[in-house]
Amino acid sequence: MASGRDGSNSTTNLTNQFVQPAWRIALWSVAYSTVLAVAVFGNLIVIWIILAHKRMRTVTNYFLLNLAFADVSMAAFNTLINFIYAAHGEWYFGEVYCRFHNFFPVTAVFASIYSMSAIAIDRYMAIIHPLKPRLSAKATMGVIVCIWSLAVVLAFPLCYFSTTRTLPRRTLCYVAWPRMADDPFMYHIIVTVLVYLLPLVVMGITYTIVGVTLWGGEIPGDSSDNYHGQLRAKRKVVKMMIIVVVTFALCWLPYHIYFIVTGLNKRLSKWKYIQQVYLSVLWLAMSSTMYNPIIYCCLNNRFRAGFKKVFRWCPFVRVSSYDELELRNTRLRPCHQSSMCTLSRVNTSILSKDKSACSRGNRSKLNSEQDNKDS
Repeated sequence: MASGRDGSNSTTNLTNQFVQPAWRIALWSVAYSTVLAVAVFGNLIVIWIILAHKRMRTVTNYFLLNLAFADVSMAAFNTLINFIYAAHGEWYFGEVYCRFHNFFPVTAVFASIYSMSAIAIDRYMAIIHPLKPRLSAKATMGVIVCIWSLAVVLAFPLCYFSTTRTLPRRTLCYVAWPRMADDPFMYHIIVTVLVYLLPLVVMGITYTIVGVTLWGGEIPGDSSDNYHGQLRAKRKVVKMMIIVVVTFALCWLPYHIYFIVTGLNKRLSKWKYIQQVYLSVLWLAMSSTMYNPIIYCCLNNRFRAGFKKVFRWCPFVRVSSYDELELRNTRLRPCHQSSMCTLSRVNTSILSKDKSACSRGNRSKLNSEQDNKDS
């Protein structure tokens, strides 16, 4: 996440060893530009879908909003800059942006993966402990602020120690650690543990428990006539989030392995193919910012309806009345003593002669509507 060149050996070389053929730079440019375009437009659409539709403003979606913001920011501010510096081995953007360039990716990735962790914990509480109170909108915002605050603290050393160095033939941007022999490797180990391994372990445990509950038994506290509908809705959300987490883990795994291996064996930095390896693992890591909108569109009806609304001008995109209904705000109508309980987008009326039965039905269906919101 910090620059691939830390200055420990590059600063001793006055010539640029990273010059590539024009055709290879062109291919890499297309690859990185594709990531930039898909990530920026896709995540901006996700942000619009959540902010513009009241029905989408749920706890899970607020964390998805934070995840989309982190992804679009990193794609916009770092993807091409990372590629240009990695491909040319020369820094063109000044010392201020050098500090930001090293600082922000760690911050954004921290915010991304801990937003996923917050969703995993929220899903765990909703499914395993359904009777306990859920996070309010204000509490959710507080969690998001805490995530970004901790991210800034973790990434601050990169900003503080980042600098540029001008050589006779090129300029470098690197992190000038106090102990160049040990500090870069130790810091990356800390980042790997805190921003990769630890949250993945937490999510692995929570989603395993949730998965066993959803696919291997009954949901605690749910025995209503809407049980199967609630079960399907909860399974869909969990399935989507597991795919998001696995995609993130696979994209970043080679990147962390690269820095650990090159940190343990510094002679690899002299290998003639090391630049191509770095560009490959960097592209895969940066591409993690573009997959989530695609996953949401494929696996979630409401996000799919939102994407259809955005691209309705395309001749092959058809927005149905069902798609319009998916994003329309619905509210629970009160249960009157006249024995009619009305709920959900299809306005189903349930007749009952027993007032207490009507009250129980309202509570059960309110639970179902909350699950449908999160789906």
